[in-house]
Amino acid sequence: MARGERRRRAVPAEGVRTVERAARGGPGRRDGRGGGPRSTAGGVALAVVVLSLALGMSGRWVLAWHRARRAVTLHSAPPVLPADSSSPAVAPDLFWGTYRPHVYFGMKTRSPKPLLTGLMWAQQGTTPGTPKLRHTCEQGDGVGPYGWEFHDGLSFGRQHIQDGALKLTTEFVKRPGGQHGGDWSWRVTVEPQASGTSAIPLVSLFFYVVTDSNEVLIPEVGSKGQLKFISGHTSELGDFRFTLLPPTSPGDTAPKYGSYNVFWTSNPGLPLLTEMVKSRLNSWFQHRPPGASPERYLGLPGSLKWEDRGPSGQGQGQFLIQQVTLKVPFSIEFVFESGSAKAGGNQVLPRLAGSLLTHALESHAEAFRERFEKTFQLKEKGLSPGEQALGQAALSSLLGGIGYFYGQGLVLPDMGVEGSEQKVDPALFPPLPLFTAVPSRSFFPRGFLWDEGFHQLVVQRWDPSLTREALGHWLGLLNADGWIGREQILGDEARARVPPEFLVQRAVHANPPTLLLPVAHMLEVGDPDDLAFLRKAFPRLHAWFSWLHQSQAGPVPLSYRWRGRDPALPTLLNPKTLPSGLDDYPRASHPSVTERHLDLRCWVALGARVLTQLAEYLGEAEVAAELGPLAASLEAAESLDELHWAPELGVFADFGNHTKAVQLKPRPPQGLVRVVGRPQPRLQYVDALGYVSLFPLLLRLLDPNSSRLGPLLDILADSRHLWSPFGLRSLAASSSFYGQRNSEHDPPYWRGAVWLNVNYLALGALHHYGHLEGPHQARAAKLHSELRANVVGNVWRQYQATGFLWEQYSDRDGRGMGCRPFHGWTSLVLLAMAEDY
Repeated sequence: MARGERRRRAVPAEGVRTVERAARGGPGRRDGRGGGPRSTAGGVALAVVVLSLALGMSGRWVLAWHRARRAVTLHSAPPVLPADSSSPAVAPDLFWGTYRPHVYFGMKTRSPKPLLTGLMWAQQGTTPGTPKLRHTCEQGDGVGPYGWEFHDGLSFGRQHIQDGALKLTTEFVKRPGGQHGGDWSWRVTVEPQASGTSAIPLVSLFFYVVTDSNEVLIPEVGSKGQLKFISGHTSELGDFRFTLLPPTSPGDTAPKYGSYNVFWTSNPGLPLLTEMVKSRLNSWFQHRPPGASPERYLGLPGSLKWEDRGPSGQGQGQFLIQQVTLKVPFSIEFVFESGSAKAGGNQVLPRLAGSLLTHALESHAEAFRERFEKTFQLKEKGLSPGEQALGQAALSSLLGGIGYFYGQGLVLPDMGVEGSEQKVDPALFPPLPLFTAVPSRSFFPRGFLWDEGFHQLVVQRWDPSLTREALGHWLGLLNADGWIGREQILGDEARARVPPEFLVQRAVHANPPTLLLPVAHMLEVGDPDDLAFLRKAFPRLHAWFSWLHQSQAGPVPLSYRWRGRDPALPTLLNPKTLPSGLDDYPRASHPSVTERHLDLRCWVALGARVLTQLAEYLGEAEVAAELGPLAASLEAAESLDELHWAPELGVFADFGNHTKAVQLKPRPPQGLVRVVGRPQPRLQYVDALGYVSLFPLLLRLLDPNSSRLGPLLDILADSRHLWSPFGLRSLAASSSFYGQRNSEHDPPYWRGAVWLNVNYLALGALHHYGHLEGPHQARAAKLHSELRANVVGNVWRQYQATGFLWEQYSDRDGRGMGCRPFHGWTSLVLLAMAEDY
């Protein structure tokens, strides 16, 4: 927001009048060194002024305290999900899961104090010193491609990981039973990446169990350091047992010789597990298979003797890890058995291992394939086997990226005066759970509000109950004002991966309300379970929308402005608008309160439409009467034209204090700085042709007979502007901001690259208008077909070439860019293939 706005609004109007009264009736000199009392009347006036100042300051303090308190107070509406909704008693099928998306392979319980399991591995002797230990998904660690081939979001998954010359396959399957979430088993297979490879050194796998509090773990070790099993007990899981079975050859029962090391200590904190193991891999051991030459390897020198463990603080928890070292290829199985599952019936089920595990995995894989085709019908639509495999991987990796988080976010309250210099410390939000998909396991392994709406469009086609669970958790984050933080950083593991300056969420910053997209789909499909869910969710959805509509109101009626734009710093070409989700997409060059943001108005219009429809369905007449006229006004062509149609540009646009005459120029020693030339900024429409220009089309707000639909289709289809062979560009190639850095250290992000979430909205809109009678029907249908071929074809080619789905794609050559894997909204390629909008 502009500096001028801060100057104008830093002191409330009543405060200004109080200061003016003080100046008129106070001492002759403001420095306090004037003469004595002037008169009785003057003394009375001074007393009144002092009292007024005190009351004014007190009132502002009370108001600030009230705002700060509401920012970290939970909303009073009834929760959508019961408090015990994640417990094994209420949701046993979901209690255990791969809810640690930031690690290559691990499972945990949906609990504030979970029992966690995980896998690490290392190739011995490939580099001098400590071997590279793989554990958490990292952008630059050289591992990849990796991702889930199959994952049903519930009870089964198969993942492939390439690490240099190695190929790892991690599989799991769950078996229901008992009162504590049932049993589960892992199989980890390690093979050479290429057949005939014989020079791979020893490989160590590390299987670990972590407790977070006073839970009991009792290991029993056999000969040669091999754990026979780990027994344990927690209040949520009851009695349980882990068993690490001896290694075998892949697909066989023939045993393989392994060397074992074990380490048992107090839990150092989840973010420190990797470093703790690295620091303990400092002793040489001999791997001595019968009849073969011994080989050295670095192993854990730990002991299972209680006195050899580090000091354990009260409630600190335990960390128990078994290292198995051997030659590839091999498979190892790790089995969890619930005591209540064994005690629950007359027949004791055999351990889910060996041929029984193989059969279970194959059965689940076949069931997944059949269900996938029934749901998305890619084979029926004529897509190739490879494209079908891409669709399966897109869905599976999105489901395999679902995490369960618990913790407290940091919130900076809205003090009611935008840009106020009043210093306020962030406050802790109440501790809460969040069950959510994540954009990227390597780079963004946490919840993002506007991403999640797109994620759930895919998830709900596969399993609507998972979407209800996720939306219920997100709506549980609502504060007393109706605000939800746009980035959720909950728990030590999530916090450890975020720079400190990004930990705090500001309670005045919004985000596109994309959760309403899956809500709209629920209304359209009309599934009884979905509709029952929406009845419970309605008060919170209404509160969330009302906060957005009121808090982001613009300078004139029916206009809206994103709060939280960066200030106009001399190092920034165009101040970012992070709350919009479009980050560096060009807005008015000089931020001010006069801005009118087109995309935000369209999001509010969509929200008003969806909430009105929902209110009418639920019989909420009062809310329908409130929101219906708002929805009609926001969708009225006259109003949209008046505030956002730019005749001189021939498109819809933002409005604000703007000039195109800005550029970054080198100025030693500062580096690149912004230089503003002529013409100087003035109030006008913002010439930044791109995704924002299309929002009335993207969100289907235009009548099929609208005179504005044709010009938008012209721009969309023009290769000089938005059309590329790989999808729609985020910013027109004709724009002066196209491909431009925003600062010396900030490369372009939403300035030309192709993004799947907006291309999916465009495909849905073109499909929509291609099925509505009007002058543009045939053209919209043709553009839909061509754009779908471009988008799907490019994502498929890049997946073939790299094995990854990417955050964005180059509009110049189609190559994947940004972080990878990005199995968040790029998984929408599946719905594009299925033509499901």
